[in-house]
Amino acid sequence: MICRTKPQAERPASQLTYSHLCSVIPAGVNSPIRACKGLDHLPLVVESAEKDLIQDVDGNKFIDYCGSWGALIHGHAHPKILAAVQKRLEKGTTFGVTSAIEGQLASKVVQWIDSVEKIRFVSSGTEATMSAVRLARGYTGRNYIIKFNGNYHGHADFFLVKAGSCVAELSASSSAGIPAEVVKHVISLPFNDGEAVKKVFAELGDQIAAVILEPVAGNIGVVPAQPEFMELLRQETLEAGALLIFDEVITGFRLGLRGAQGMYSIKPDLTCFGKIIGGGFPAAAFGGRKEIMDFLAPLGPVFQAGTLSGNPIAMEAGLQTLVLAEQPGFYEKLEAKTQVIVQPVQEFILQNELPACIQQVGSMFTLFFGRRRVMNQEEAQQLDLPRFARFFRFMFAQGIYVPPSQHEAWFVSNAHEQEHLETTRDAILAFLNTEFNSL
Repeated sequence: MICRTKPQAERPASQLTYSHLCSVIPAGVNSPIRACKGLDHLPLVVESAEKDLIQDVDGNKFIDYCGSWGALIHGHAHPKILAAVQKRLEKGTTFGVTSAIEGQLASKVVQWIDSVEKIRFVSSGTEATMSAVRLARGYTGRNYIIKFNGNYHGHADFFLVKAGSCVAELSASSSAGIPAEVVKHVISLPFNDGEAVKKVFAELGDQIAAVILEPVAGNIGVVPAQPEFMELLRQETLEAGALLIFDEVITGFRLGLRGAQGMYSIKPDLTCFGKIIGGGFPAAAFGGRKEIMDFLAPLGPVFQAGTLSGNPIAMEAGLQTLVLAEQPGFYEKLEAKTQVIVQPVQEFILQNELPACIQQVGSMFTLFFGRRRVMNQEEAQQLDLPRFARFFRFMFAQGIYVPPSQHEAWFVSNAHEQEHLETTRDAILAFLNTEFNSL
């Protein structure tokens, strides 16, 4: 059973631990979103986790919908993954030379993702997208990259142009420390705006190396690309000789064994993976057609390397994660779990004509306050952040941990229990009923 958490003033261990963290780590966190900026709330300080529950240093337990930002599709500390990792640990933690387990995970990805013939592993999503863009530029001999406002591709300098997630909550949608020269060949367009894409290709088509996007944006909240928009991107890139890159760091193996590209039935030239393929460990990858991937060193002129790339522990965890996801009916079960929350909340919003919406794709969703639909970053910037802050604090007090930003996705795992899903559903409905009836 989930206990209601102690008031913020009565979380002494969390306060003490976070105070120490702040003395040695900027803002006490190693990724900005964890600081709960703008929420008037002491950040969660984790002690342990199991299945769909996460426990803080004060002993409070929370139903977790962050799931290490979508990486833990089987929940925390899955026994089969842990057992395989522990066995692998006995053989050594890292080698800095190639190993068979890398080929096993690579083969599994190639088996399921039709557009990927070869793959290379790295240690983070940022590395994957950064390397994919470098490869696209090297392969095409062109400089310009098109991205989309609110699509987050990691924190490489040239990507921090109108990016999403916690970057959207900075004073500007970028970052200090990035010279203008670094981003002069990056064009950021409104997401789902086909006319803007056509215009740029008409003017610069033969200079564009690649278009990169999240097929389902997860860092302005869950906002899927419209099917006609995806078809247009594939058509324009093919006609111009540019590459199409799918950033499936979040959606890869989250929306199905074939990822978002299976849902849209569109083959990109390159795909970036992360989160789930590391099984809870730092691992990511990028892959695509053989002739493009063979442009990488040592076969080709595009350099890319990494000391811990293909780490055997992460490869084992990722392999076991994908094997578990291959079970018949796995993704259908995950979708059904998600609907326990989404369907009744959506019905309540529509019946009461609330200024809110819940957008879902597969086992990821976002409850937006302030708009009845969100199609792009420009609309996401109109959301009601003070109301979300109240919602976050309310859910936390009920023992439910949701991502600490209005511009993030929630993730349901196979470990989420029916009782906990229903508890979450009821808490959301209680907040909506109280919040809007009090107006």
